[in-house]
Amino acid sequence: AQTDGGNDAVQAELFKIEQYAEMVLQYQRLEGGGTDYVLERCPLDDILCQAVRKYARLFVLKRLQLHYEPLNVTVLTDEKWLGFVIEQLLSNALKYTKSGGISLYMRDPGHLVIEDTGIGIAAEDLPRICEKGFTGYNGRTDKKATGLGLYLCRRILYKLSHALSIESQPGKGTRVSIGLESKEIGLE
Repeated sequence: AQTDGGNDAVQAELFKIEQYAEMVLQYQRLEGGGTDYVLERCPLDDILCQAVRKYARLFVLKRLQLHYEPLNVTVLTDEKWLGFVIEQLLSNALKYTKSGGISLYMRDPGHLVIEDTGIGIAAEDLPRICEKGFTGYNGRTDKKATGLGLYLCRRILYKLSHALSIESQPGKGTRVSIGLESKEIGLE
């Protein structure tokens, strides 16, 4: 008979496989020139709650805290594509955070922040982390990194005219900021 711990491990691995498959599909859509963007005003909390629900089991399994209060903000975006980006960023935060937690909050008007207490990113890797295929020190150590997640995030956010910035310190965590303020949006 399999223990609950064994079942949790199998479920976690199946979840990872599903995530990788979804990432590959999104990569193919982007590289194939897919333009199925639907821009509309969306409640940001709806997008965040959906992403948090998707990863709720991992928060519990890893015993990580989630710091999130409803933001009551509406943004001009594509709900599906921004949701994918937020899921990727949460996935990274969960992958590289062993203790502490993850915070979702607004900084300044229109900047969503996803901040973790994880292992952080080496200063020499920061300039390249959004390049296609670049895994950096953490990715090489993890041996399961694809080098596609942040690349896709950057490409999608660019197409949506949202800014992306990442600050990090090894051993202290990472802070990712998405600039969601409304601008003139020109899709490719």
